[in-house]
Amino acid sequence: MSAPARRRFDFHAHTYLTDGSASATDMWTAGDRLAHRVLAITDHVALEDPRPLLDRLHAEARAFADGPVVTLVGVEISMVPPRHIDAVARAARKAGAELVIVHGETLAEPVPAGTNRAAIDCREVDLLAHPGLLDPADAELAHAHGTVLELSGRSGHSITNGHVARVALAAGAAIVVDSDAHRTGDLLSFERAEHVGRGAGLPDLPVASALTATPESLVRKLGKRL
Repeated sequence: MSAPARRRFDFHAHTYLTDGSASATDMWTAGDRLAHRVLAITDHVALEDPRPLLDRLHAEARAFADGPVVTLVGVEISMVPPRHIDAVARAARKAGAELVIVHGETLAEPVPAGTNRAAIDCREVDLLAHPGLLDPADAELAHAHGTVLELSGRSGHSITNGHVARVALAAGAAIVVDSDAHRTGDLLSFERAEHVGRGAGLPDLPVASALTATPESLVRKLGKRL
């Protein structure tokens, strides 16, 4: 694989504005050092007004307008009662979120039951993070709706990666590998992300798609230029 094709795409990272330990500037700078082409900051939101958080992230993103890393400013909707996910996603998008992801039903935390289905049902949600014991019917719906499913590089969330990979592949759903980084040292190199995908049981072609083709397609969908 040529060097340009091995540029990293990561759609899930956090800053000290929520539960991370670094600034967005620190994260994007570190991403550049790790050959990231695209790095999204997706700090947590629930039922509060997302605009102050998004305004702050957009202000930092402007410093990277000339690249080389493409910044995405987004949110991770977390621990919201499933019936409110659609409204929170719409509010985040209206407030300037370029990317909307949802904190899926990981086994590592007590996520409200029904979160996975509510996220996939919501057309404003781009990606379902660490969906835990993903139901095959939800994976099929993700395929139908174009919702991307995540294999997680984060300890705890990653314990169901093999299940998610198997169910997503069977349904034909799109997969990406994300870091869920909470500090600069959590960001994954291309090689480490490849290991996460292979460790989850993805064959060669699906690994390549999860690391390059699917991320590129998602970035185009979000209206960003590569």
